[in-house]
Amino acid sequence: MKIKPILIIFLCSFVYSQNADSVFSPTTDNLSTPQDLVETTTTSDTTAQTKKYDVDDVVFASSSDSLFFDIRNRKMFVYGSGKLKYKETELNSGLINVDFQSNDLEAFGVKDTADTTGNKLMDTPVLTEAGETYGGSSIKYNFKTQRGFISVAKNDKGDSRYEGAKVKKVSNDTYFIEDGIYTTCPQDPPHTHFYADQMKVIQNDKVIAKWVFMFIAGVPVPVPIPFAVFPTEAGRRSGAIVPTFGTDARLGSYFRNFGYFFALSDYYDLALTGDYYTKGGYGIHSRVRYKKRYEFDGNVSFNYSNTTVGEEGDPDRTESKDWNLSVYHNQRFNPTTSLDVNLRFQSGSYLSNNSTSYNELLTKNIVSNATLRKSWDESGNSITVNYSRNQNLESGDISEDLPNLTFNKKLVYPFKRETTTSTRDQIWYEYINYSYTGRLRNRRQSTDGELEIRNGAIHNINLSASPKVGFFSISPRISYEEKWYPNRILKENIIVEEEVDGEITRKDSVVDNKVDELSFVRTFSLSMSANTKLYGVWQPNMLGIEAFRHTLSPSISYSYRPDFSEDFWGYYDSYTNKDGEQVRYDKFSEGIFGGTSSGESQRINFSLGNIFEIKTIKDPTDTSSQQQKIKLLNLTASSGYDFAKDSLNLDNLRLSYRTQIGNLLNLSGSSTFTFYDFQNGGFVNDFLVSKGKGLFRMTNFSFSASTTLSGEKLKGETRTGQRQQNRVPQNDDDGLGQVQRNDYISELERQESDFTIPWNLSLDFNYSISKNNPNNVFRTSNVGFNLGMNLTKNWKITLRGSYDIENDEISAPSVTMYRDLGCWEINLSWNPIGQFRGYRFNIRMKAPELQDIKVDKSGGLYSGRR
Repeated sequence: MKIKPILIIFLCSFVYSQNADSVFSPTTDNLSTPQDLVETTTTSDTTAQTKKYDVDDVVFASSSDSLFFDIRNRKMFVYGSGKLKYKETELNSGLINVDFQSNDLEAFGVKDTADTTGNKLMDTPVLTEAGETYGGSSIKYNFKTQRGFISVAKNDKGDSRYEGAKVKKVSNDTYFIEDGIYTTCPQDPPHTHFYADQMKVIQNDKVIAKWVFMFIAGVPVPVPIPFAVFPTEAGRRSGAIVPTFGTDARLGSYFRNFGYFFALSDYYDLALTGDYYTKGGYGIHSRVRYKKRYEFDGNVSFNYSNTTVGEEGDPDRTESKDWNLSVYHNQRFNPTTSLDVNLRFQSGSYLSNNSTSYNELLTKNIVSNATLRKSWDESGNSITVNYSRNQNLESGDISEDLPNLTFNKKLVYPFKRETTTSTRDQIWYEYINYSYTGRLRNRRQSTDGELEIRNGAIHNINLSASPKVGFFSISPRISYEEKWYPNRILKENIIVEEEVDGEITRKDSVVDNKVDELSFVRTFSLSMSANTKLYGVWQPNMLGIEAFRHTLSPSISYSYRPDFSEDFWGYYDSYTNKDGEQVRYDKFSEGIFGGTSSGESQRINFSLGNIFEIKTIKDPTDTSSQQQKIKLLNLTASSGYDFAKDSLNLDNLRLSYRTQIGNLLNLSGSSTFTFYDFQNGGFVNDFLVSKGKGLFRMTNFSFSASTTLSGEKLKGETRTGQRQQNRVPQNDDDGLGQVQRNDYISELERQESDFTIPWNLSLDFNYSISKNNPNNVFRTSNVGFNLGMNLTKNWKITLRGSYDIENDEISAPSVTMYRDLGCWEINLSWNPIGQFRGYRFNIRMKAPELQDIKVDKSGGLYSGRR
């Protein structure tokens, strides 16, 4: 900073520092001479008695030209890009005058010498106070009263701003604006703004105006708004929720989602909204949301609707009362204990009468879950308590499990030595391990209005080992299962005789009787498996390929389970039918964990896995290049043989394969082959090869291919289509944070448009063929697509759908379009064909606080026409 020599004497009198900034702290009533200053600074009592003005803190001043002090009149003049800072107030201006007697401050812009007209100002005043910034051609301000006056003022607050011809500050946080405007458009002049003769601004709160005119492209809307309140505070805040208006083909004209949002604290809020339809229908919606960081969060919502279709007196007039209750809660008590709740209860026709979502309209079952988990790190054990509910919306049947308790004990090696440090040093018996899982379950099931309760407990103990014998991994296993039931089934056959056309006929009438007694069902199975890996490597060192590797993974397993339907085990009983034959049945077939399977199982399974890979050569001329391993193909073949069957012992041959061509194309498929002949509508115990029909025949085949392509990222352009969002308030770190628009009611959900990608295309092809019966072949094939394009920088269009090749028809196509208009946006969703066809067209402002200023047009699905 350049300072004139004559000022140095005065600056030294004020103990002026030798850097570019000056510190001025007037603390006396007599500043005429340096001697006076010395006397007052050494006598604090005198200073306190003689103080006659209210500047009670240090004033920091700097400039690019000069600072001039009028000591006798107690004034300071700052020339050339001056800057003053006093407490939380900061001022920047080309010329600043400060009067310490009256506590007044004046700031002005200076003429721009490069402007030949002489009308342009530079270094105009900018006042920053408590986070708010105001600019104007001139500013008058009083330190004591904290009141001021700004001419041709402007204020930017986040994504919105207000400005006016004159601004008067009347208190710490209140301003009055003459000829003011409010806008959320970043352009200057703005595309859309609100004008009022008088505005009142409450700092960090709101802008209040009366008789407000809305200007679009400089043209005023002819009808003014009598009164308006524009929020300026970031984050969540209480306020009215503006409804949407429209016409529904079934329900009549409506206004939806009118109500109020209560930002009760940083940790919870409440939204109450309602719907009204001119044909008599209405809806009530409520939602409570809460959150505390690192501890818990959740929400509870309740919706009720009275849907009336048809006019009064119509014979087909219907009225439906529906409701919906949703509870979501997530809580972490500590690192080992958590609670997750996701419950939904609703009437069967709620979604069909109130939703416009594809996924919800196709929903057949409502599933609810609540789970409490607890684990112990030292032992590795864990326990889970779960409540589950499944509601069928079509039949109304409901199934509930409460409680559903599961205890797991981790894998234990009882013979393992603590001193063993390597698996190579382990003795064979150290590989022996066991695990335990116990489960208690109680189910209430309502079917056609009849309630059935089933419960029981099940225990599973697995004993296994996994030693290595040479190059083979051997894994013997014993599985034991025990079920506890409080009752069993006793079937009784009552033979009924009926006379039909003079002849006596006999019919079986089997009655299930429940016998209450504690019963135990104990079963077990044995198995043994062995597997290894073989590697084949070829190193051509040519064409950029260093090596090929083929990994072969053969495995074989044997399993055995006895026939628990034999009388020895006591799990089966029998009754006599009308023909005198004994019919055997499982006494525990209706138990909650099921009964026991009949028939012996003794089978061998084998599989062969193949992985083909290549390793690329490192570029010797590029020090940053790296070798790459690329998988060419995964191919697996498997089959089995069941010794216990009386026929068709050999299983089908199953092949599965998967490959990927770079990041461009994914290919996968599977095939099934049978070794047996097919005759008279079924497989017979004759091998195809014995009939001269080849070794096997394909019965099923499936293939899928998918790819995702996109253009290069646009460079040098910013994303303009992104929806503006309220910022999270600084004091809300542990609370709910920002509130999304669909926190109240979401009529149409959509993803944000990404303008950084000029185009993207996802394609998938699926083909399958089934011919268990070689004379009856069933095929399916379809192509799915998802194409997104940026027609221009601000236009985004997305096409979705699938084409059924076999039936030659397009399934569920949809078109969405988005246009960014600066502070406005256009959205179009269109389902051209199908059961849920319809459209919705929407133009609205982008700012969250102004999104209810919009024009909507809808039809079909989105207007209620089903």
